Amino acid sequence: MHRLQSVAARSLMAGALDPCPALSAPPPAKRPNRGGLRLPAAGVKRYNAAGAPAAVAAAALVNRKARDKTLTMETLNPQVKAVEYAVRGPIVIKAGEIEKSLQEGCKRPFTEVIKANIGDAHAMGQQPITFLRQVVALCTFPELMDSPSFPEDAKRRARRILQSCGGQSLGSYSASQGVDCIRKDIAAYIEQRDQGVPSDWENIFLTTGASDGIVNILRLLVSGAGRSRTGVMIPIPQYPLYSAAIAEMGAVQVNYYLDEDNCWALDVNELHRSYQAAKEHCQPRVLCIINPGNPTGQVQSKKCIEDVLHFAYEENLFVMADEVYQENVYAPDCQFHSFKKVLYEMGPEYFNSVELASFHSTSKGYTGECGFRGGFMEVVNLDPEVKAQLVKLLSVRLCPPVAGQAAMDVIVNPPQPDEPSFTQFHKEKAAVLGALADKAKLTEQILSAVPGIKCNPVQGAMYAFPQIFIPPRAVEEAKALGMQPDMLYCLRLLEETGICVVPGSGFGQREGTYHFRMII
Repeated sequence: MHRLQSVAARSLMAGALDPCPALSAPPPAKRPNRGGLRLPAAGVKRYNAAGAPAAVAAAALVNRKARDKTLTMETLNPQVKAVEYAVRGPIVIKAGEIEKSLQEGCKRPFTEVIKANIGDAHAMGQQPITFLRQVVALCTFPELMDSPSFPEDAKRRARRILQSCGGQSLGSYSASQGVDCIRKDIAAYIEQRDQGVPSDWENIFLTTGASDGIVNILRLLVSGAGRSRTGVMIPIPQYPLYSAAIAEMGAVQVNYYLDEDNCWALDVNELHRSYQAAKEHCQPRVLCIINPGNPTGQVQSKKCIEDVLHFAYEENLFVMADEVYQENVYAPDCQFHSFKKVLYEMGPEYFNSVELASFHSTSKGYTGECGFRGGFMEVVNLDPEVKAQLVKLLSVRLCPPVAGQAAMDVIVNPPQPDEPSFTQFHKEKAAVLGALADKAKLTEQILSAVPGIKCNPVQGAMYAFPQIFIPPRAVEEAKALGMQPDMLYCLRLLEETGICVVPGSGFGQREGTYHFRMII
């Protein structure tokens, strides 16, 4: 996200122009001074004669030159300073300040802050899936196995998971790759999802959310210096995890632009343009795809995925397929196609050569279990020696949260039609996805009806990314304040309505266009 560059902008974000600044405590009352005696200030310790040597030593310490701090903004890793993450950036910090002021009694035109900045489904009122919580509860507190309140299919899954845990406890470390039985369940899920395309459980790695897997794969890929430095191709608009990780690793961000006029479609000609331009200053080695799209909500067609994989094959690129929203497809004419399945259907020449890592998570879909930090990745065609290095890298963080692994297992191994929990599970899943589909359509309709806003259809995922047409005078005002125009728009929206959304500049956008991202 564009950094706030001027004092005026910093003052605005800090609340200097806020109609309701933070309430401050009154100054402490003066202590009465009876008899003309000079009393020490509150909190200052008195010393008698016996303590004089200590007082002298303390004074000497004060007179010594203060020791400089080792870690300052000047000595801080510059790659850390380059990291920006708009989803929890300045707007969200400002929203927290406003929320606190409301709690302290400040009067505003609204009574609550609506945090539409992040895809945190449960925080916005989505109810958890009963069966998932039952299995995790049984794993966490096995004494519940004796309770008749828990169905037998949940108990069977919990027992199987616990038998694969050290000491049959969810509190033990797992293998760095994850619990073996869960990895096997994930492989079976992928084979079923992809209609028989083989999946080797040894290629499955449990992760701390999808983000953990994405960052670790990037760590394997980033190398070189100067023109040989790794270039990472990412879509614009993009999920800021990618730009943040690229900045932290000192890699080169290579932008390719999605086609907003064509419902954020991916044009392979744009991939060629971006790749050729990047070769002038780096070595593009990685192609990242988000499907369904975040923040743009598009669902890529099978033909588009084939074109992308052919391009990656021709240019010898490692493909990273972020597929965490694979359950979130709402448009009736759209369908999720996994990159792995399409690669397989393109034939052995492609399937046996293109290196692919795909990612999934407990945080999205119909479960919305963000806090468990569960996820997995599947790697295809990874060099065996590199795979051993990946295991080594993952072992540094010991293992992903085992409770999150258990939650992931429920997602890939849900109740079957002949099991007692199936009816309730299916009803809850359908209700969540149906509500999201209705909200996707409603969001597009309402936003497009607002003057100055244009919103593409939300085909999938959990977000709308409407374009906002900001008047020239407002653009000039934003520039004078040292901030992006869509940042000013989102700030005013927050201050006047209590709605917290994220400026499009935090995700990337074509020059001269402005957007914001909001959850549906």
